[in-house]
Amino acid sequence: MNRTIGFPISHKENENRRALVPEHIKKIKHPEMLYIETGYGDVLGIPDEDFIIYGCNIVSREETLSQDIICDPKIGDAEYLESLHEGQAIFGWVHATQNRDITDKIVNRKLTAYAWENMHYNGRHIFWRNNELAGEAAIIHAFQCYGKMPYETAVAVLGRGNTARGAIKVLNMFGADVMQYDRRTENLFREELWKYDVVVNCILWDVTRSDHIIYRSDLSRMKQNAMIVDISCDRNGGVETCIPTTFEDPTYKVDGILHYAVDHTPSLFFKTFSWANSELLVPYLNELIEDKCGQVLRDSIVIRQGTIIDQSINKFQCR
Repeated sequence: MNRTIGFPISHKENENRRALVPEHIKKIKHPEMLYIETGYGDVLGIPDEDFIIYGCNIVSREETLSQDIICDPKIGDAEYLESLHEGQAIFGWVHATQNRDITDKIVNRKLTAYAWENMHYNGRHIFWRNNELAGEAAIIHAFQCYGKMPYETAVAVLGRGNTARGAIKVLNMFGADVMQYDRRTENLFREELWKYDVVVNCILWDVTRSDHIIYRSDLSRMKQNAMIVDISCDRNGGVETCIPTTFEDPTYKVDGILHYAVDHTPSLFFKTFSWANSELLVPYLNELIEDKCGQVLRDSIVIRQGTIIDQSINKFQCR
């Protein structure tokens, strides 16, 4: 029996990304199983009629949230999780490992959670482009807040993943003097911290670690008026003084060091994300509708009907 999928409009602050656009719906085998909230495409300049043409249902928010599966990029931050009912599933970035509140809501409502952050194909993250875009967008926005052009700065980038690649791409385009570090060279970075005007953290923090790469005590060794750009945004993670921020209030200072830690920077370029993401999702939406999930989706389940499957959640939250 086919399952229905609802696409609600995110109410998260400045979250304008959309999971699906009309031009990719023609690849959906059963578009009649898609229920899209009225006005879903307005922010992209897409009228409801463009979804209807391809056979989708345009419905109220209440009806959207009543479907078998709810697809929402920032679903872990969704305000409606507690209104969902037993047997429903969520599909998006969940981030339950780092957030006990999210885990409790999913478990208490006996939901199933397919986490985008756990979707990999042959070792590559399905949403690698989103991660790269996070790095690109964060650099553009953070330097605007900093008030300097990158070509005036020496920059340390921590990490060698997709996010770091995006950050370095933009930094190089704007002529910054860039040095890259990873987990193997953390100690070297600590020794050389004093050299940099800007430090960009792109390391997805291992939640089992109790240490930090940058401690608060290290801030006194940084250049005067330096900036930390924490794209990973793990609260008190790699950067002890990291507290996730918003677009309205993106920066704060600790001991004279500017901190930038906006936690959903790809939304700055929501049109770029929406088109790229929509095309990627199509095969997995088909699998979810037909309830014939392949290995990628099976491996992405972190909670099944209220039971925690991903033991990293318990390992971290029980520390």
